[in-house]
Amino acid sequence: MKRLPLAAVLAAFFFFLLVSVSVRQAVLMLVGVGMGAALAGARFGFTTGWRTLIEQKDPQGVTGQVLLLALASLAALPLLGQFSELHAALGPPSVSLLVGAFVFGMTMQIADGCGSGTLYKAGLGVPLNMGILPLFALGSFLGSVHLDKWLALGQIEPVGLSERFGTGGALALTLVLLALCLLAVRVWVGPGRVWLQKRWVTGAVALAVLATLNLLLAGQPWGVVYGFGLWAAKAGTALGLFDPAANAFWSQPGNLQRLWQTVFMDVTTITNIGILGGALWVAATAPASSKPLTGTQWAIGLLAGFVMGYSSRLAFGCNIGAMLSGISTGSLHGWLWVPMAFAGTLIGVRIRRRYQF
Repeated sequence: MKRLPLAAVLAAFFFFLLVSVSVRQAVLMLVGVGMGAALAGARFGFTTGWRTLIEQKDPQGVTGQVLLLALASLAALPLLGQFSELHAALGPPSVSLLVGAFVFGMTMQIADGCGSGTLYKAGLGVPLNMGILPLFALGSFLGSVHLDKWLALGQIEPVGLSERFGTGGALALTLVLLALCLLAVRVWVGPGRVWLQKRWVTGAVALAVLATLNLLLAGQPWGVVYGFGLWAAKAGTALGLFDPAANAFWSQPGNLQRLWQTVFMDVTTITNIGILGGALWVAATAPASSKPLTGTQWAIGLLAGFVMGYSSRLAFGCNIGAMLSGISTGSLHGWLWVPMAFAGTLIGVRIRRRYQF
């Protein structure tokens, strides 16, 4: 789509939200557009950054991600300490989290995109990610339906670092742990490597600012996965295929309310739509290239996308909701998510190489 008609569509949607929904949702849509433009314009791929670290010992992508986490933490933790109406992205340490993060890390490499990566690459017109998007949504929904059974395998209450150590202590601990991550990367890649690249730094700064705006506007950290599951849940409910009142997750008051409200009241949905719009904006002048896939590659990629959606719900988020938002708002579950997802990625990279994606 050319930029002029796309701008007209985005402007029309903005004014629709402004008039028919709320000012907040309209502004959040613009924040989402910025996120999509930043992700697609900088090609800020969480999946790619991990893969290049493993296969090429290139630390630039991971350095960009650590910079993003540090900047987002420097903004989010003091804000959470100052304003009680803002909420952290707390998830319970659990068997569900450990299994979900591991499987997610594996499948995101096969599908070549995490939650945000699937969104922005679909917006760029990458065929596999366009095909994965609805399957990710279906998987996320089914994960939410089964979540209570996974949690029954074992969990503890969510742990917030700010509650344990105060805002200053949580921020100091977060920055120390991020520095240790970079030290581990240095041990892995060895000397003589280029650590920073302009696109990664630009993307990190832009996304940190936008994630902070999302926190202030929505009252909660940036997320992706919930919106996907909500779309599928709404479709299943409308078709009479799903009874939310009989499910532990969707019968919760907040979730049930979102099912009966217009989808445009959901903040995650609005930013997800914005991300697609922002990626389309970038694609108008810089479309993504992708090689043709075989039937086997399509089948494996689509299956991985479905399982990735399912596991993302078990893990209480993807690279955005669990890693970025979890760590930057002081949740222990974010720090548990990272090593498990990275362990899964080590296997996923091998599978990806085996089928020559």
